[in-house]
Amino acid sequence: MNTFGLKFRLTTFGESHGKAIGCIVDGVPAGLDIDEAYIQGELDRRKPGQSDLTTARKESDRVEILSGTFEGKSTGTPIAMVIFNQDQKSRDYSNIKDLFRPGHADFTYWNKYGLRDYRGGGRSSARETAARVAGGAVAKLMLRELGVQVAAGIVEVAGIESKNYDFDFALQSKLKALDPEIEPAQIEAVNKAKKSHDSVGGAVLVRATGVPIGLGEPLYHKLDSQLSAAFMGINAAKAVEIGDGIEACRVMGSENNDAITKEGFASNHSGGVLGGVSNGDIVTAKVWFKPTPSIFKEQKTLNTDGEELAYKLQGRHDPCVAIRGVVVCEAMMALTLADMALLNMGAKMEYLKKVYAR
Repeated sequence: MNTFGLKFRLTTFGESHGKAIGCIVDGVPAGLDIDEAYIQGELDRRKPGQSDLTTARKESDRVEILSGTFEGKSTGTPIAMVIFNQDQKSRDYSNIKDLFRPGHADFTYWNKYGLRDYRGGGRSSARETAARVAGGAVAKLMLRELGVQVAAGIVEVAGIESKNYDFDFALQSKLKALDPEIEPAQIEAVNKAKKSHDSVGGAVLVRATGVPIGLGEPLYHKLDSQLSAAFMGINAAKAVEIGDGIEACRVMGSENNDAITKEGFASNHSGGVLGGVSNGDIVTAKVWFKPTPSIFKEQKTLNTDGEELAYKLQGRHDPCVAIRGVVVCEAMMALTLADMALLNMGAKMEYLKKVYAR
């Protein structure tokens, strides 16, 4: 499936080395201010080739809006956006045409479909996430009018964990790191892996502030379950924690419960979600990414004839995919919350009466 969401729907298309990638955002209410400079700015945050910590592939990621807007506002019809690929080097993949790269989707796509686009992974490439960021930017524009803000940053790289979280610092850090004191050690770990032709994993902390109470559709479309699905749909994501996540199972119930006061919750172990519904607190999640599977060490694998062989990868790849995953995590959080906000409009009769009652 290439579509995400029930009311606020994102459909993406395109391949890593194809002519273009893009998306269609459906369900956007009419009258939303569509700030094209903001959308482009979000794509600029994700695009490759910005530092020595990411792939050297040079893509401007210039987005073109094809439909769904008029005089700077959404019309209520599908918003189509396209990003044309510019810096493909398909020849770098000619040596893997008939073999499966370990850690990639080559093996599973071949067995599922009987063929695959071997140029950079085709549809399974993280290049597709640029389209998600474009759609997520539209969702952020809608949420901004509701007072909801989404932010994220690197919380861990190669086992080096941040102690403090500064989301403003993450915006100007080339690693997108949350902790200024830990950033140098994290950067060193990425550079060390790169120099040894290897890669490292990392974790992204993403949060949303200003989220109203009531977002989430129990029992089978809970806010936390859909956030988990959204994040796990990102390339290389291997685990998701909501709130305290794993740590919650290591403490007593009396420690994990968030006491409720007149001023609000005394703590936020729940990550802003109770019973699958937002409770008005900050919604937090941690997304864990595996090391980039594209490494430049000799590896053993099979070819399409079932023969064992050794090969060395060519091309340009991120030594830590989590870094550019930061912006993608923000996009998926925004898309999920935008969808939940629209779904919540039918939760009470009073909401309907405000629009339809005479």
